Amino acid sequence: MITLTVSLQVLPDHLEPFVEAIRTNAERSFTDEPGCLSFDVSQDLTDDHHFILNENYVDEKAVEEHRSTQHFKQWREAVAQHVVPGTQANTLANRLFHHHSPEADR
Repeated sequence: MITLTVSLQVLPDHLEPFVEAIRTNAERSFTDEPGCLSFDVSQDLTDDHHFILNENYVDEKAVEEHRSTQHFKQWREAVAQHVVPGTQANTLANRLFHHHSPEADR
Protein backbone atom coordinates (compact mmCIF):
# COMPACT_ATOMS: atom_id res chain seq x y z
CA MET A 1 0.00 0.00 0.00
CA ILE A 2 1.17 3.51 -0.84
CA THR A 3 0.50 6.51 1.38
CA LEU A 4 0.57 10.09 0.22
CA THR A 5 0.90 12.73 2.92
CA VAL A 6 0.46 16.35 1.91
CA SER A 7 1.12 19.36 4.12
CA LEU A 8 0.16 22.85 2.95
CA GLN A 9 -0.69 26.35 4.08
CA VAL A 10 -3.82 28.15 2.85
CA LEU A 11 -3.72 31.83 1.95
CA PRO A 12 -5.40 34.30 4.31
CA ASP A 13 -9.09 34.83 3.45
CA HIS A 14 -9.11 31.69 1.26
CA LEU A 15 -10.18 29.15 3.89
CA GLU A 16 -13.77 28.62 2.75
CA PRO A 17 -13.08 28.06 -0.97
CA PHE A 18 -10.08 25.89 -0.12
CA VAL A 19 -12.15 23.64 2.17
CA GLU A 20 -14.81 23.29 -0.52
CA ALA A 21 -12.17 22.36 -3.12
CA ILE A 22 -10.43 19.77 -0.95
CA ARG A 23 -13.78 18.32 0.16
CA THR A 24 -14.73 17.75 -3.49
CA ASN A 25 -11.33 16.28 -4.37
CA ALA A 26 -11.34 13.95 -1.35
CA GLU A 27 -14.91 12.76 -1.93
CA ARG A 28 -14.41 12.18 -5.66
CA SER A 29 -11.08 10.44 -5.08
CA PHE A 30 -12.62 8.01 -2.61
CA THR A 31 -15.90 7.37 -4.44
CA ASP A 32 -14.68 7.42 -8.06
CA GLU A 33 -11.26 5.77 -7.81
CA PRO A 34 -11.16 2.05 -6.95
CA GLY A 35 -7.46 2.39 -6.07
CA CYS A 36 -8.07 5.06 -3.42
CA LEU A 37 -8.60 3.27 -0.11
CA SER A 38 -8.96 6.35 2.08
CA PHE A 39 -8.56 10.12 1.94
CA ASP A 40 -8.38 12.03 5.23
CA VAL A 41 -8.23 15.81 5.52
CA SER A 42 -7.04 17.33 8.81
CA GLN A 43 -6.88 20.94 9.94
CA ASP A 44 -4.13 21.95 12.38
CA LEU A 45 -5.46 22.75 15.86
CA THR A 46 -3.05 25.65 16.36
CA ASP A 47 -3.09 27.07 12.82
CA ASP A 48 -6.42 26.78 11.02
CA HIS A 49 -4.76 27.60 7.68
CA HIS A 50 -2.45 24.56 7.87
CA PHE A 51 -3.83 21.31 6.45
CA ILE A 52 -2.54 17.76 6.29
CA LEU A 53 -3.94 15.26 3.82
CA ASN A 54 -3.44 11.53 4.36
CA GLU A 55 -4.28 9.40 1.35
CA ASN A 56 -3.94 5.63 0.95
CA TYR A 57 -3.74 3.90 -2.42
CA VAL A 58 -3.42 0.24 -3.37
CA ASP A 59 -0.21 0.89 -5.33
CA GLU A 60 1.76 3.51 -7.27
CA LYS A 61 -0.35 2.92 -10.38
CA ALA A 62 -3.42 4.03 -8.40
CA VAL A 63 -1.59 7.23 -7.42
CA GLU A 64 -0.77 7.88 -11.09
CA GLU A 65 -4.41 7.25 -12.03
CA HIS A 66 -5.51 9.65 -9.27
CA ARG A 67 -3.29 12.36 -10.72
CA SER A 68 -4.83 11.91 -14.18
CA THR A 69 -8.47 12.47 -13.13
CA GLN A 70 -10.52 15.54 -13.91
CA HIS A 71 -11.20 16.24 -10.23
CA PHE A 72 -7.45 16.22 -9.54
CA LYS A 73 -6.93 18.74 -12.35
CA GLN A 74 -9.60 20.94 -10.75
CA TRP A 75 -7.83 20.46 -7.40
CA ARG A 76 -4.55 21.66 -8.91
CA GLU A 77 -6.33 24.81 -10.12
CA ALA A 78 -7.66 25.35 -6.58
CA VAL A 79 -4.15 24.92 -5.16
CA ALA A 80 -2.89 27.64 -7.48
CA GLN A 81 -5.63 29.97 -6.20
CA HIS A 82 -5.74 29.15 -2.48
CA VAL A 83 -2.43 27.70 -1.27
CA VAL A 84 0.59 29.75 -0.23
CA PRO A 85 3.19 29.13 -2.96
CA GLY A 86 6.03 26.90 -1.88
CA THR A 87 4.28 25.50 1.21
CA GLN A 88 2.95 22.27 -0.24
CA ALA A 89 5.07 19.24 0.63
CA ASN A 90 4.12 15.81 -0.71
CA THR A 91 5.54 12.59 0.73
CA LEU A 92 4.95 9.25 -0.99
CA ALA A 93 5.73 6.20 1.15
CA ASN A 94 5.11 2.48 1.61
CA ARG A 95 2.75 1.89 4.51
CA LEU A 96 4.36 -0.65 6.81
CA PHE A 97 1.56 -1.19 9.33
CA HIS A 98 -1.65 0.39 10.55
CA HIS A 99 -3.65 0.29 13.77
CA HIS A 100 -7.31 1.19 13.60
CA SER A 101 -10.01 1.49 16.24
CA PRO A 102 -13.71 1.20 15.35
CA GLU A 103 -14.10 4.56 17.11
CA ALA A 104 -11.99 6.14 14.36
CA ASP A 105 -14.88 5.66 11.94
CA ARG A 106 -17.11 8.09 13.81
